[in-house]
Amino acid sequence: MSTTEQRVAVVTGGARGIGAATAVRLAAEGRAVAVIDLDEAACKDTVEKITAAGGRAIAVGADVSDEAQVEAAVARVVEELGAPTILVNNAGVLRDNLLFKMSASDWDTVLNVHLRGSFLMTKAVQKHMVDAGFGRVVNLSSSSALGNRGQANYSAAKAGLQGFTKSLAIELGKFGITANAVAPGFIATEMTKATADRVGMGFEEFKAAAATQIPVQRVGEPEDIANAIAFFTAEAAGFVSGQVLYVAGGPLD
Repeated sequence: MSTTEQRVAVVTGGARGIGAATAVRLAAEGRAVAVIDLDEAACKDTVEKITAAGGRAIAVGADVSDEAQVEAAVARVVEELGAPTILVNNAGVLRDNLLFKMSASDWDTVLNVHLRGSFLMTKAVQKHMVDAGFGRVVNLSSSSALGNRGQANYSAAKAGLQGFTKSLAIELGKFGITANAVAPGFIATEMTKATADRVGMGFEEFKAAAATQIPVQRVGEPEDIANAIAFFTAEAAGFVSGQVLYVAGGPLD
């Protein structure tokens, strides 16, 4: 593709983990990538990995739950890379606790980043997709959407994203825009390491225990999720919309 034809992708939470792997994968697919994270400097490694391989990428600092910051971030993407037509809503946080110990702040923080953030980012980007007659939105859900002890906030947010995804698919389909969700199972990231720390287990021990419960007998890697996201964002995936794909090494309800 020439620069003028190159699709521009936005990946939130792109500094590390699933977001970083996704940004790198989409760049390898020929996309220009805006790597958005709360800390712009933290995106440096992801951007450098892309540019070192000959791709185009920029780092953008923004709190996705802040409407003004989201609008400013998208305006910057348009100015520096072009109008975005691929959006991966990956930004997320954990504030795990049992319900009786969970503060209202812990609830609000998780819902704001996952749900409000995905809403604000999609609203800001969709106008560019409509203008282009092409769009791909991928929201990061989780197997925790089915319920998980100590994650009432996170589970509610991830289940909410599935309903949000299906609504987007219905509303935006006539404009050539698809919306799908990827729901990871156990993926080895800093976030799952934080869970291991919370329950007082070493990360290697935690991963090994998790692998015994997974049919393919291993935990997932960020690249496993990036592969699924790459499929949903492809030109050829235009007839797949409103779907939730569990990428968890085996069946889930």
